[in-house]
Amino acid sequence: MLDNYGRSISYIRMSVTDRCNLRCRYCMPESGIKKLEHSKILSFEDIIAIAEAVSDLGISKIRLTGGEPLVRTKITALVECLAAVKGIEEVTLTTNGTLFARMARALHAGGLKRVNFSLDSLVQEKYSFITRGGSLQDAWKGILAAMEIGMHPVKVNVVIIKGFNDDEILDFAELAYKFPLQIRFIEFMPVGDLLFWDQSKVISIREVKSIITKQYNLLHTAQVGNGPAEQFSLEGGQGGIGFISPLSNHFCAKCNRIRLTAEGKLRTCLYDHHETDLKSVLLQGINRAELAQMIAQAIIRKPERHYMNGGWGANNNRKMYQIGG
Repeated sequence: MLDNYGRSISYIRMSVTDRCNLRCRYCMPESGIKKLEHSKILSFEDIIAIAEAVSDLGISKIRLTGGEPLVRTKITALVECLAAVKGIEEVTLTTNGTLFARMARALHAGGLKRVNFSLDSLVQEKYSFITRGGSLQDAWKGILAAMEIGMHPVKVNVVIIKGFNDDEILDFAELAYKFPLQIRFIEFMPVGDLLFWDQSKVISIREVKSIITKQYNLLHTAQVGNGPAEQFSLEGGQGGIGFISPLSNHFCAKCNRIRLTAEGKLRTCLYDHHETDLKSVLLQGINRAELAQMIAQAIIRKPERHYMNGGWGANNNRKMYQIGG
């Protein structure tokens, strides 16, 4: 369906849990989180009911997020159920990858079409620092597993942070040259009001692109899948490079997505704190048509653009793991 600004909304990001096995510095407090009670998060039945309702509105792609979605019990069964919903053409996943290798074949068999991995360093010490203890080896095993079972494209999301991993830009580009991977460089965003973010750590996509083009010839390509990335192939290489610039060149005019939090709050823009509570109406027994209409009304209210350059905002104080990655 179209929102008030003529954008076709075809994609929903569904958070299936606020929990995670890592503690990334720009996402989650070091002490962890006060976990939501099981009764307060969406059940599988709730998630499927929402998937059916959004499919009636023309939404055809679902991305499962978290927290870390793979810590949700029976996640493979959920993927299978969502892939069977009429009108849903793609079920995909965003993960830190550390649990993916052991689940890859079952997820793929259940209908998972594509996967995005979050990976901010290729150096174990730095990876351990940014994730507060994660295993780079486990994350890389997950990426290898996705390639081995033939998922395409396999995307790797890299948040570029000045003074932390900006010296690894060419190392990541080399991965795209050697492997059939889509490496996507993302500007460091002020999301979640955590103390790790500050303006001095931001490096623009223009700077990142300048570094890469000194060594590689970038060839502009058509966009791979839905999303805000500007896509390139590397001449002579197997994979490609994507650039996502929410700060320096926001992509709101092309936004095609809405978000669902783990406790059932529909959020039509990451930076808009207005939410529509779907779990409460599901508990009251709302039917499919009524639920679809409620979601449609929220989509119509989707704001024209974000204002993340102004910071996260005092009234918008939920953390990223609470909203969904």
